[in-house]
Amino acid sequence: MGIQVIKPGLCTTIHDQGRYGYQHLGVPVSGPMDEVSHTLANLLVGNPRDCSTLEVTLLGPELLFQSRCLMAIAGADLSATLDGAAIKPGVAMRVEAGGILRFGQRISGARAYIAVHGGYLIPPVLGSRSTYCHGRFGGIAGRPLQAGDQIAIPSSFRNVLPRLPPPQSLMVDRFPAAPIRVIAGREWRYFSEEARQALTENDYQISSESERMGYRLIGDALSLREPLELLSEAVTFGTIQVPPSGQPILLMADRQTTGGYPKIAHVISVDLPLLAQRLPGETIHFALCDLHQAQMLRIERARLIDSLEEYYV
Repeated sequence: MGIQVIKPGLCTTIHDQGRYGYQHLGVPVSGPMDEVSHTLANLLVGNPRDCSTLEVTLLGPELLFQSRCLMAIAGADLSATLDGAAIKPGVAMRVEAGGILRFGQRISGARAYIAVHGGYLIPPVLGSRSTYCHGRFGGIAGRPLQAGDQIAIPSSFRNVLPRLPPPQSLMVDRFPAAPIRVIAGREWRYFSEEARQALTENDYQISSESERMGYRLIGDALSLREPLELLSEAVTFGTIQVPPSGQPILLMADRQTTGGYPKIAHVISVDLPLLAQRLPGETIHFALCDLHQAQMLRIERARLIDSLEEYYV
């Protein structure tokens, strides 16, 4: 018994924290686009943060719960209803056998995360349950959910914990127009002064050719001071590469493991969830910060999440 997929939605995939330890073999980490919302959904139902969740993109699925469980949704507000009653992100609730979860119009954000107590009972691949669609492994057959899929879950009788509102700094949907902070990349100094100013002073639009692997950005072309030949080297979630066209590519959760384009900047880790909640057609404004500031922000975020984990789990 578990969950039956009646309608799959636009793109609903299973993710835990990611597939670490295999990048030297060319296997991407994958994992959730919005790590904070994924973690909050898990904590709300009393799970460790590394349990798997369903990542829902823009248009949510319709799911039939065949056994009772404790469930929570975090991240984007996609007008979720349980048996016709509206539910908001950030609240845990008990679902009885026969309950139907549906989604409607987008209110805010782009990606929501559905957690159930005990996680989703699917076998890991290379130590992770994350779906990697380009490689066709992980999750359910390495693809988004389809109508008729069955997802096994443990039947849970856990009581709903009293709600503890997350700190405002974790509510990513409250900052839809916040600047995305970056630190200078390895090849920053090789770009023209005009290119460096353009990146941090002008807006860039997320193109329609954007997905979990990366966002292609449209805006002022970023030019090098002179031609540059580079060997391919490691890239990461948040790396901003610049191909010969000058239009930057922002690497996301399913990024490749290496790349040979110049790296003008890297998005700091605490702002990656903000990017995950942006849609094609929306704009991004980048702001430069230093490595020390990025590290202090990361430490502050980690302490906030640790405090929530102590309360819920």
